[in-house]
Amino acid sequence: MGLYDHDDHVLVHTDVSLLDKAVHPREDFARVRDGNFFRQIEVVYGKPEVYDIHLPIQRDGKPFGDIRIGISTVFLKSELRPQLNRALTFSILAVLVSFLLAAGLSNVALRPLEAIGRRLDQMTTDAGDVASSTESQADDYGAMTKIDRLGREIRDVKEVFSALKENLDQIMGTLQDGLMLFTRDWRIVLVSASAERFVGIPRGEMLGKHVEEVFTDKSLIGRIVLDAYAIHQPVPQREIEVEKGRRIQFALDFIAERGERIGALITFRDAESVRRIENELELSRRLAAIGRLTSGVAHEVKNPINAIVVHLEILKNKLQEVAPDAQRHMDIIGNEIRRLDRVVQTLVDFTRPVDLKLGPTDLRKLTEDVALLAGPEALSHNVKLEFTALAPSLPVYVDADLFKQAILNIVLNGVQAMADGGTLKMIARKTESAAIIEISDQGHGIPKEIQDKIFNLYFTTKKAGSGIGLAMTYRVLQLHNGALEFETEQGKGTTFRLQVPLEQPGDVIPESPAAKSRIPANLS
Repeated sequence: MGLYDHDDHVLVHTDVSLLDKAVHPREDFARVRDGNFFRQIEVVYGKPEVYDIHLPIQRDGKPFGDIRIGISTVFLKSELRPQLNRALTFSILAVLVSFLLAAGLSNVALRPLEAIGRRLDQMTTDAGDVASSTESQADDYGAMTKIDRLGREIRDVKEVFSALKENLDQIMGTLQDGLMLFTRDWRIVLVSASAERFVGIPRGEMLGKHVEEVFTDKSLIGRIVLDAYAIHQPVPQREIEVEKGRRIQFALDFIAERGERIGALITFRDAESVRRIENELELSRRLAAIGRLTSGVAHEVKNPINAIVVHLEILKNKLQEVAPDAQRHMDIIGNEIRRLDRVVQTLVDFTRPVDLKLGPTDLRKLTEDVALLAGPEALSHNVKLEFTALAPSLPVYVDADLFKQAILNIVLNGVQAMADGGTLKMIARKTESAAIIEISDQGHGIPKEIQDKIFNLYFTTKKAGSGIGLAMTYRVLQLHNGALEFETEQGKGTTFRLQVPLEQPGDVIPESPAAKSRIPANLS
């Protein structure tokens, strides 16, 4: 320790041999004190050094000199090194123990990877690759790679499943039959929208519920389902009568895979709808057969008619003087032959394939035009026409001329059905997928015994009727993939309902057997 002036000359020092000598200052100890960790470790474990601590001295407010105290690192080494050695030893031991624990725990945690790897190999490799896959199972990284790949595949499958589920929900929403799918433990996982009509519970409330939470023994359907659930026996399709005399077809089948039951399926079907469809199909088959027959008959009859007409004219020319009675009979024969020829020609025209001139049409505007066209005829029968549009437009893709004639036929029939006058109502509306025209008269209604005949060609109850109008309208709706239905009540009138799909321009509606098989719903 010593006292130095501002020129670094020793004024006072513990070593008298340094008095009045210039001694340069050593490194300040503050740099060691404030240095980083590695600098301090270097001082403790490096060569012994001496550092100064400076204490400046002032006289009359001006620097006079400073006191320097030398500090040797020997004291620091002896004081700090044992503590640092102990801390370093403890740290090394802690790292070793942590490493061993991590290794042991990872071995325990990753031990299932071998089994997982084998399962993944069974899923992703063939039997001939088992040997190579077994070698790769020892590589934990390889197993993790397989898991990652499987995860990606699962995500892809999940996306596909979501798309399929969405499509299935759309199908279930439009399906006419009631369907209910159960799991192995009799929980409902799939319900069609139509099932609500048969069970009486909203579709959303049935999903995920157990069979005993949905069905009770208070209803016939509930008792049948619960009995089948209790004895684990299927129920063959049978027709049962439920509330208000309604009849439905019911069936319960078990779904099995490899001899093991994995679920059950219940189907509901409106028995009246089934019978109506069967009747419609039968009528369609009869109409098709009649069409083929009439086409052949018309072709064969027309030739003899033409020959008779020719020979009748020749006979008239050869007979110079004909008795009045004979002339009258010959005129009757000529008129009847011409009438027969018109009937045969009608048959030919009706059975001949129609070349549709399809185009975008506003069915609302078309119906208004029909109302104006039928106005004079309605006025002559003391009938008031009322037209109501429940939609601003009804865009369809149809043959406008044919469709106008089809609507006009129904309107004129309605007007003629009200011998005492009345009101004929025409309503134009639409659903999500179809345009609908309803025509309601206030006539006497259609007797039940002839309801299944009104669309037959040449069937009529009018003295001056031809029996062609309704048959033609029915055919026009068939050609446009539409439907013609009617509801009638004795003494109150009849409502005809014409329905045609809402179409976009560019769609083509071909004449097909499928279209021809679509027939009115109320012909039973």
